[in-house]
Amino acid sequence: MSFFIPKMVLHHLSLFIYNKSFYLPITILLSTGLLEGYLSSSPCPPQTCNGLSIKHPFWIPGLQETQCGRAGFNVTCHDNKPMIKINGDSFMIRDIVYENGTLLLANWNVFDADTKCPVPHHNFSVDETPFSYGPATTDLFFFYNCTAPYDRETYAVDCATSAGRYSFAVFHVELLGHWNYSIGSCQAPVNAPVEGEGLDKLLKMNYTDVLKKGFVLQWEGSDCGSCHGSGSGLNLGLKIGIGVGAAAVGALMMCIIFFIYHRRYKRRYGNSSFVSRGSSSYPSLTNDLEKAGVHIFYYHELEEATDHFDPKRELGDGGYGAVYKGKLQDGRVVAVKRLYENHYKRVEQFTNEVELLARLRHQNLVSLYGCTPCRSRELLLVYEYIPNGTLADHLHGQRAKPGSLSWITRLNIAIETAGALAYLHASGVIHRDVKSTNILLDNNFNVKVADFGLSRLLPTDVTHVSTAPQGTPGYVDPEYNEFYQLTEKSDVYSFGVVLLELISSKPAVDITRHRNEINLSTMAISKIQNHALHELVDPHLGFESDYKVRTMIVAVAELAFQCLQNGRDMRPHMQDVVNFLQEIHSKDYSTDVLDIPADDIVLLEE
Repeated sequence: MSFFIPKMVLHHLSLFIYNKSFYLPITILLSTGLLEGYLSSSPCPPQTCNGLSIKHPFWIPGLQETQCGRAGFNVTCHDNKPMIKINGDSFMIRDIVYENGTLLLANWNVFDADTKCPVPHHNFSVDETPFSYGPATTDLFFFYNCTAPYDRETYAVDCATSAGRYSFAVFHVELLGHWNYSIGSCQAPVNAPVEGEGLDKLLKMNYTDVLKKGFVLQWEGSDCGSCHGSGSGLNLGLKIGIGVGAAAVGALMMCIIFFIYHRRYKRRYGNSSFVSRGSSSYPSLTNDLEKAGVHIFYYHELEEATDHFDPKRELGDGGYGAVYKGKLQDGRVVAVKRLYENHYKRVEQFTNEVELLARLRHQNLVSLYGCTPCRSRELLLVYEYIPNGTLADHLHGQRAKPGSLSWITRLNIAIETAGALAYLHASGVIHRDVKSTNILLDNNFNVKVADFGLSRLLPTDVTHVSTAPQGTPGYVDPEYNEFYQLTEKSDVYSFGVVLLELISSKPAVDITRHRNEINLSTMAISKIQNHALHELVDPHLGFESDYKVRTMIVAVAELAFQCLQNGRDMRPHMQDVVNFLQEIHSKDYSTDVLDIPADDIVLLEE
């Protein structure tokens, strides 16, 4: 088989530039430029399916040629409805926005009248596809064949429920453990992507309507405007011949150039200490982190340090991952956080936490020792080991003992936690998941604030960022939850709940309490407004017997009340919280009570 090579190409191959002792052939018009120049003239008019324009990078096999689109973007017009397959699953394309590279999809089965139970049967993933989750896309998790019912299910899946077996769907898997529901009684959960914005509206729908509403994926890359035109109709075989022939000649010439250049380079620099090390297999983020002083661990190092992630070494388990105690080869005892799933959302949280901790330094923030690369088989974070558990453990968890945590110790914990948060805010960072389980304690009850997976960097020129609410029930700022505006005051609200925990030794959420008192913040505000603070305070703190303790607790309760105001503008800044707590701590209570500003008294009276 012979290829046709245009004379123009041969002419350019004959050009040389004299470079002292050897000639450098010019191959500029080879392969890519030539191929694109000829192929761009191929007929690629947009097609329509159910009124939706299908054009590059999408294409319809049979109606458009292969070069009209990209791999993974092939669309089928099935029953006059556009369908695309992603990792074996069929989805209806409800809309494509070419300008910003997004498409709205919905699971094909939920529109199929013959499907009696339209539920996902295996996990959805965008791995090894050209797509990624949209900014507001989240997952709805389906649990099947559970041996016990879940009373707080978000959606009942009756069509998959049989006698003695239960099925349901929830948005937050971590809540099941919070409500003491055993996930082990069900099959492994199956995730289905949904659009997370307007969560309050989703909760009023049934799960099939939520799936029909669809979700957003996004892609990257040029829309290749020249691929859309009709152009001339050169024979396809001729186009390929031209392209391949030009590419082959180009490749041959480049090999000659490389050989000549490499021989001269080796002769000139052969004795130099600078040797080629090859390109890094890690993404640019890994290089940036190494420059910032973050150590990159190999997976096998951490697997060995934790005895292959022995369950006996597990320190804690949350919605996003488990934490294990480990010992490195250099003798350091560490905490290794192992994220549950290595998909887009988890990688985003992983990189977010590493990037933030790499540039933050404070005595009351947990120290990051290092991590595995983003492309590691598992995402692992390595922190300093804090031996004394969490604040939640000591207040109402497995380490809680009546009277073991004195009021002064609790006040110091509050001051150090507030100081760490004030430092974050001064650095432009919003923690977004302030809670007692993320406040670690060493053996001297010094604070280390942890878990920055949900944290956000607030730009210096804005007052808030708009984002779907995330956090832990009982701690989430109601204004953030309603208006999707995250501010520093969202952390202030969450910290107000922590202050209530320190006062009461009660968890932020407890379904065993009276219906109106399930949320600690609701219960506390009611008792403060009704002058019944004594009913909230842990009876082992000496509130009734020690005047100094009583006065300090009243002042902290008033501060908590300010932090829990529904309107963010009514809440204090975190640095003001620090100052007020320090004043409470250092005040001389032998002669008078703490002077509370008039505005604060007004808040209480309201």
